[in-house]
Amino acid sequence: MTSSHLVKMMRRRSSYLISILVAMLFASAMSGARGDPTLLERHPLPDADLELLGRMRITTVDDGQTLLDVARQQGIGQEEILHANPAVDRWLPTPGSPVIIFGRRLLPDAERNGIVINLPEFRLYYFPEPASTAGSPEVITVPISVGRMDWKTPIGRTRIAAKQKNPSWTPPASIRAEHEADGEILPRVVPPGPDNPLGGYAMRLAIPGYLIHGTDKEFGVGMQVTHGCMRLLPEHIEALFQMVRVGTPVFLMNQSIKLGWGVDGLYLEVHPPLEEDVRPVGMDLAETFARISSMLAERPELVVDKTLVSTTVIEKSGLPELIARVEQDTLR
Repeated sequence: MTSSHLVKMMRRRSSYLISILVAMLFASAMSGARGDPTLLERHPLPDADLELLGRMRITTVDDGQTLLDVARQQGIGQEEILHANPAVDRWLPTPGSPVIIFGRRLLPDAERNGIVINLPEFRLYYFPEPASTAGSPEVITVPISVGRMDWKTPIGRTRIAAKQKNPSWTPPASIRAEHEADGEILPRVVPPGPDNPLGGYAMRLAIPGYLIHGTDKEFGVGMQVTHGCMRLLPEHIEALFQMVRVGTPVFLMNQSIKLGWGVDGLYLEVHPPLEEDVRPVGMDLAETFARISSMLAERPELVVDKTLVSTTVIEKSGLPELIARVEQDTLR
């Protein structure tokens, strides 16, 4: 076992034990904390010089639940809950055991406007127009599924070109051929209904053939499994469908390594890259340290925890880590 693998294993074990300890400490206060599937994850929009959102929360496993049931209940994706709870059995978690929900995240490095989709994060961010929010600006974020390696989701800027409730699905010839090769004959048109892969709502992008839509396969949300479109949980697409206007800008990006400021310092958040983007970890480390040096060029008083940077890049847990601490309010 290499030293990097040993560091990774020890850090995962210690992090999880700490999480368990926190869960036990607050179990009585948090035992009633349950996700409401009718609600979206909403956060006040931080100041322009800050990127850190949200907080970690803890829930518990009900009798008969799988870890994926908990993810659905909490409104998060499959990969996200698995990375947050590496020691919890996906299919047979112990009833009553704590489950860590990493509701803390960094905003992607993008303009805070319209819809931003970060593919390796399996997450959509929506910045409502000021007129559509009562009070302070906010950001809404939900898990998504994206295109698998052989059916890539495109990168770049586009917009919402049309919206449709109860859409029918016309499978492209390429998808019909793929299913036929597996012995399944798809109809030329799938009507609206419970077996429609688009779910109950669809928002078409200006890029022909690509949509943001619901799904009839809820447990696949938060994974790289689609033919290029972006799937949302049914309750999330229904809510967003009501808020997002035709013409809303959409920015599709690929950022697996995020750096950003919280009030207490510089954070690093690393997600596994898309399957087609996997590369030697040394390249990720070199790029990350270069970006950190650039961000701290005018902050010589800050000291970077290089060991934490390395383990965060190697581990790719999706948890924001404080890698350079500052005194409260010195960023302002």
